[in-house]
Parts: sequence; structure tokens; C-alpha cells
Amino acid sequence: MKLISFLDLFAGCGGLSEGFVRQGFRPVAHIEIDAAACNTLKTRQVYHWLRENNSIELYYKYLKNEITRDELYGLAPPNIIDAVINSEISENTVHDLFLSVEKRLDGNQLDLIIGGPPCQAYSLVGRSRDKNRMLTDSRNYLYRFYAQFLKRFQPKYFIFENVTGLLSAKDVNGKKHIDTMKEVFFTYGYTTEHRVLSANDYNVPQLRKRVILIGKRCSPDGFFPEIPKNQWDGTVWDVLGDLPKINAGKGKWKDIGKTPPLTQHISRRNSERDLEIYRYVVLKWDKNNERVNYDDLPEHLKTHRNRMVFKDRFKVVAGNNKFSHTIVAHLSKDGHYYIHPDINQNRSLTPREAARLQTFPDDFFFESKGINPSFSAAFRQIGNAVPVKLSEAIASAIKDDMHED
Repeated sequence: MKLISFLDLFAGCGGLSEGFVRQGFRPVAHIEIDAAACNTLKTRQVYHWLRENNSIELYYKYLKNEITRDELYGLAPPNIIDAVINSEISENTVHDLFLSVEKRLDGNQLDLIIGGPPCQAYSLVGRSRDKNRMLTDSRNYLYRFYAQFLKRFQPKYFIFENVTGLLSAKDVNGKKHIDTMKEVFFTYGYTTEHRVLSANDYNVPQLRKRVILIGKRCSPDGFFPEIPKNQWDGTVWDVLGDLPKINAGKGKWKDIGKTPPLTQHISRRNSERDLEIYRYVVLKWDKNNERVNYDDLPEHLKTHRNRMVFKDRFKVVAGNNKFSHTIVAHLSKDGHYYIHPDINQNRSLTPREAARLQTFPDDFFFESKGINPSFSAAFRQIGNAVPVKLSEAIASAIKDDMHED
């Protein structure tokens, strides 16, 4: 059976792509502006190539710090690395990007385009913080470049993912962006339908809703595929409980003592005041399943002048709940909203724990821009990603639909 080819736009670190690869799709290229995320994509490209060529132990050598990143990349053919294109998608770059993708297609038809532009312009939080309600933010209109790729390559389907705020976001004339999107896509030959999917319905241990738009070329309405639900049947403790117990500031970026190696299970350092707050918050949850409002903290722990907003800024990821609250990119700034449920460990989540809640496999390594590890780069990529198992469920459904046509 022919592998279904896809192009990944605004690829991030590859959460959406990973689900499609797991379902047998073949990536033609990933286009992403963030250099750290591109390194993550390259590392994952090499992982898949080594696994397919029965050389996965070479990948583990990298995770054990026995070879460098450059040496890892040198193990795969150049076209594997070149599939990751570190570029902005803009008027200045789009033509050259077309040529790069066409070169990689080598005369073959592209089957599918996936991806979702940055969500900040559509998000409710982003709009609430911006004095112009994000109306003038250029990221509102990145979907027009997505549409240009559709016009150029004419895939049979596309998958467009974004935050639920997209459903209410409007342009300066008061028209909803999602309505304009569908009109633009239609002018290029695509009927577009959308659904709001909850990640916890698709074996993801996290409460996370996303808008999924699926477009089909030359199609009548009513084609959105049935995506069978498979709710996560466990607790947050089941996700985190088998990881080594560590305290704040402890752990390792790479662990040489395991096969496959455990990576990025390392916790931020915290001040004594923060750690005292963490203990207080976890104790309240453990005793009464009680969430702590900032105003409820002991007076000597309150240092923020602005107490009118973000009163739930300290929050435990409750181990006895079925699902965690949504993992977001704010983790790149601090971990106060993601306190580990074990009061004895007394810390915020590690990148590996956040990645598990996003259903990334433990062998998925989040890179930085340079050679030095970066909490902010890892957490930003993880928080912005599509949960892998949600992506895989979408990929499975669209694959069945494509094979039926």
C-alpha cells in the first residue's frame, strides 16, 4: 500500500506530525520558524530513520551522551535532515518554500497538508492581555499562507489545528476569522468542516480542547470522519508514578543508567518561599481536594502586588484526578501552575513529566537552539504541541477515509 505523503506547516516540535507518522504517513517536509523546535524535528527524523533501519542503539548512544548531536545527524542520509526547513512562512519566503517542497516531492503528488499557525492571536488569554484584542496582530492572517500551499500543491485533504478561541476571534470588521478561513479555502477548491475535540476523549490524560478543521478538495458537505473515542482509563499518578523521585533542582537531562535512556527528567530550582507555597498547595489538595486561591495563602507568602488577576497561579497537578489541567507554554516561564502532586518531592513538573501528559513517548527528545540544555525551549515546545495520541486518532480516521476514496 502506498504511503500517504504529508507536508507539516508551522510544525512546532512535531506533536501533530508524530501521530501521523505512527499511522504510516510519510513526511515530505516540516516548515518551522523556531530553531530549537527544528532541532527537535531533526532529532526525531533521525530517530525514525534509525529505527526503520534496525539501528536504534545508535540513537540511544546520543541519549546517553556518547555521541554529539552533529554526530547523530551525520548517521542519517542528508535528505532526512533536509526535510526540516527552518523558516518563517511569509510573502518573502513562500515562493522559495514552494520550490523546496517541490524538489522533495520529485514530481509526486502531495496527499495531505497538516499544521496550525501560532495560536496566540486567537487565544482568549492573548486577547484579554492585548489592548487591541489582537485585532491587528499579523498572526491572525497566517492561514492565508496555509491557503497558498493548498492552491499550489492541491492535496486531497488538509488538517488545520488551533485553540478554541479561534471560534470567536474576529477581524477589525467584526467578521469571525474561522468564517473567512473557510471562504478562502473554498476559493481554492476545498470544503472545510470543523469539530472541537477534547484530548481526554482520545487516550490523553489531560483536559485540553482544540478546534480541528478538515478540508477536502472538491467535496460535498458531511465528510468529517468519525474519530472513535478511547478515553484515558487511569489517573495522573499512573502517568507520573514510575519516574525517579527527585526534588527541586535535581535530576538529569540525560540518564546513562537506563535502556532506553530516560531524558529530561530534571526539575527547576526554586526559592524557599516558592517551595513553602508548593507544600501548602499540595497539602490543601491532599487533605480536602481543595484548590488554593492566592488570597488564601499565609500573609508572609504573598509578595505579588497585583492580586486581582491569576489568583489560581499556584496549582497542583492532582495525582488522584483522571486528567491533568491543560499543559501550556507558560511552563517555559515558571512551574507554579504545575506543582508535582508528591509533597515529599516538593517541586514543579519536569519536562519529561509534562511530555508524558502530552503523550509524547519517553524516547522523544526536546532540543534547544544551541548545544546547552534549555528548560524554556523544552517547555515551550511541549506546551505548544498537539498531544501525540490525539493526533494519532485523527490520523487513523483520515487514513481510513483516504483509503475509501
